[in-house]
Amino acid sequence: MNSTRQVAVITGACRGIGAAIAIALAENGFNILANSRCEEDNAKPVMEKIRTLCTDAVYCQADISKRHDRLKILQSLKEEFGRVDLLVNNAGVPPLVREDILRATEESYDRVLEINLKGPYFLTQLISNWMIELKQANIVQNPKIVVISSLNAYTSSTSRGEYCISKAGLSMMTKLYADRLSEYGINVYEIRPGIIMSDMTAPVKEKYYKLIEAGVTPIKRWGRPEDIARAVVAIARDHFPFSTGQVFNVDGGFHLRRL
Repeated sequence: MNSTRQVAVITGACRGIGAAIAIALAENGFNILANSRCEEDNAKPVMEKIRTLCTDAVYCQADISKRHDRLKILQSLKEEFGRVDLLVNNAGVPPLVREDILRATEESYDRVLEINLKGPYFLTQLISNWMIELKQANIVQNPKIVVISSLNAYTSSTSRGEYCISKAGLSMMTKLYADRLSEYGINVYEIRPGIIMSDMTAPVKEKYYKLIEAGVTPIKRWGRPEDIARAVVAIARDHFPFSTGQVFNVDGGFHLRRL
């Protein structure tokens, strides 16, 4: 089908931050292509919620670290909607084992970098080239790209160095695409979540409870996936048309340097 409604593709949309973003965008008038590596049965709860909120929603099981699967996402967008207005690069993984950088393995490094950085880098290449075609054909007006990074884009965590490097890479990726796509009127934004209640932080929940209580963030609470979703919606609704390459810290004030 060809859609006259705006279409958003969200990677890593099976749960957590990605699911919250997909639901919020559906609530705000977007048709949705939700992607993750999850089996479709595992994505059913999220997809059922999304489908109650928007006209059309499609689930595309694909691993963005693989070229063939990235092409599958693009093909699904073309076949199901005929357009794309927003790409949200959200998919990401932590190391399977938190390991000191003096003992970390190449296998862990390769896995994290392929999913967290290589995948978004080349998916953005694919989608942005099609966005250019769509805009030149006057099918879409203001396509946008959002990159979900992390406070670890600039914060050292020596027990998961590969994760930090991947997020720092995403930060530079945002700048590169913002620069390159500016001539086509495609704005690119980075959102840096802080300490968010999710599957990723569950193994170290007690550590973060103590840090938050001790004041590691000026706003003394956990972040929620919905906090990130609200920032994505603000961008999607074109509230920042004169910004590109902009970093939005959604982190309870963690980025402030305090004495």
